[in-house]
Amino acid sequence: MRIVLCVEAITVRPTGIGRYSLELAKRVGFDPRICEASFLRQSRWIADPTALIEGEVETRRRRKWRRRFDAFMTRRAIRSALVHGPNYFLPDQADTGVVTIHDLSVFKYPETHPTERLQDFDRRFSRTLARAPQVITDSKTMRGEIIAFSGLPPERVSVVNLGVSDEFTPHLSDVCSSTLKKYGLTYARYALSVAAFEPRKKFLELVAAYRLLPLHIRLRYPLVIAGGAGWCNERAFEEVSRAQAEGWVRMLGYVPEADLPYLYAASSLFLYPSIYEGFGLPPIEAMASGVPAIVSDRSCLSEVTGGAALQVDPDDIEKFSVAIERGLTDDLWRTKAIEAGLRVAKSYSWKRCVKETVDVYQIFWNR
Repeated sequence: MRIVLCVEAITVRPTGIGRYSLELAKRVGFDPRICEASFLRQSRWIADPTALIEGEVETRRRRKWRRRFDAFMTRRAIRSALVHGPNYFLPDQADTGVVTIHDLSVFKYPETHPTERLQDFDRRFSRTLARAPQVITDSKTMRGEIIAFSGLPPERVSVVNLGVSDEFTPHLSDVCSSTLKKYGLTYARYALSVAAFEPRKKFLELVAAYRLLPLHIRLRYPLVIAGGAGWCNERAFEEVSRAQAEGWVRMLGYVPEADLPYLYAASSLFLYPSIYEGFGLPPIEAMASGVPAIVSDRSCLSEVTGGAALQVDPDDIEKFSVAIERGLTDDLWRTKAIEAGLRVAKSYSWKRCVKETVDVYQIFWNR
């Protein structure tokens, strides 16, 4: 089986979809059912997708005739291959293929997305579904939503859970010390939230709930927020800035991939009040790192965390605050949550994700 994997989501600052795409790119060629794996990024063939993380692939502007010629040659090259679009869309040059749809947030929460993204989905999403006889999604919850939303037959939509990298594992303080020094943090003396700073991640509510904690707890365990700048976040940013000036919130911005395992492992509690996810990789990474987690009771997070995380309604600020205090101070709950989290996290692996992805390729190939 010859495949072409689209890798436009792999960038120097990858999101969860970029990390998913990178893990597929690194591993799919080792499956014995794959005789050749090629990687495509906007009509350009990429020899080494890992170079995209380092920003080492040339991206200079091409003339119009060159773009048309590259698109023509790409169409010819992919006719005999299975094309997989792991980031919602198939490339325009592909007549058919497999696509991964991670969530439907653009349609369910359009107000939380930039205009250009909404326009991109308006232009490309329906056309992709019409050309993709097999769809992959990250969770059972999302499979049900996609079938209900699109009217696709159930046999066309397969669940393939994401994985957790081996780097996410419990680490003692000495292993984390250089990373903590870099950010001015203390081992086991902060709560952590990792997500793009955008509305459905509920940072405004998170800061409001944290503010209700007794001052001595806030100062002993400051809230650390790590993630890209996001969008539509002016009010939340104002509240975070105010709390930061008061000394109990730290906003780190985007954190390099190499630092994340140590930031997770050194935290005392992980908080993820997002109201909508296709999978929700950060809570699983935190659990794999031996950190107890509190997540929203919405979307697929209950399914994915398998009962190991404490679930809250992020809009109920008072109860959310009580849950955070328990997560930081209730040693009995913390011990049980850590043990359960490690057990659940072990069920997710990129090896299994790739194997089950190739299983879907076979369904496509044999149809």
